[in-house]
Amino acid sequence: MSLLRFPLAFLVGLAAAAAGVAKEFSPAIVYDFGGKFDRSFNQSASEGAQKFKADTGIAYREFEITNAAQREQIMAQLARRGATIIVAVGFTQASAVEKVARQFPEVKFTIIDAVVDLPNVQSINFREQESSYLCGMAAALASKTGKVGFVGGMDIPLIRKFALGYVEGARHVNPAVEVFQNMTGTTPAAWGDPTKGGELARSQFGRGADVVFHAAGATGIGVMQAAQDAGLLSIGCDSNQDYLHPGSVLTSAVKRVDVAVYKAFSDARSGTWRAGQVALGLAENGVDYSYDEYNRGVLPPAMKQRLDQARADIVAGRIKVSEYKP
Repeated sequence: MSLLRFPLAFLVGLAAAAAGVAKEFSPAIVYDFGGKFDRSFNQSASEGAQKFKADTGIAYREFEITNAAQREQIMAQLARRGATIIVAVGFTQASAVEKVARQFPEVKFTIIDAVVDLPNVQSINFREQESSYLCGMAAALASKTGKVGFVGGMDIPLIRKFALGYVEGARHVNPAVEVFQNMTGTTPAAWGDPTKGGELARSQFGRGADVVFHAAGATGIGVMQAAQDAGLLSIGCDSNQDYLHPGSVLTSAVKRVDVAVYKAFSDARSGTWRAGQVALGLAENGVDYSYDEYNRGVLPPAMKQRLDQARADIVAGRIKVSEYKP
């Protein structure tokens, strides 16, 4: 049942009206553009919220925005209606979080992929470059042409960070590797354009790439479909997307947004939630590469051994993955 069919006032009151929800703790989550069924970033966040509900029996309120103005409106509504903690998914929500958090200092806010420096805001970011490094290694190891590709979503520093790690990992394996890079756009619409994603991927395949990594949200669905159609390989992002095209998805750069959301809700409930900045990388199991029954056929044991050793080396500090500097 789609949340978008209901009026805003009904949505924010829905969970609070449910039987058994304790008034003293009421979590909420606001998804970014693309919605909670994007099979990527937002969906991972949704899975973390769902797990919290399954484990605790505590319902949560949620909202999928369809325009930028709704961010501030819904957060203020949730705060007024008694939300204890509000998780905002995505860097685009930073200004709304900053404004509403100032208005409701007693409410806890956790924002994913941005930094808001306020005493009631927790900012969770990931070292995406570390998992992207492993994916770059995988791409170079799997490539038969010595050419691989990257399709980003919105052209922002966060996505440049993915690209940087990917290029460094590929060059760790093959210093002569050629890496094609394209960004989908410069507005939030870049996250939800699978047609454009497919076009960019086909262009890179046409130039000789045989593996393309996407960091593009729902746009990446088009990248992965193009790889499947061409009989070539793609690399998924954020969620484990290996299952979408078994045998065509080499691996996925997993970003544990689900863990971040679950922990934010759990810590707020237990009283251990703390404001400030949190960074999650390989060492914290906040990012990783995927390996499962869907990609075992294209990611053989020797390749996995190389990736696992590199993973251990990054955690131990023996491999230094660069930080992106705009």
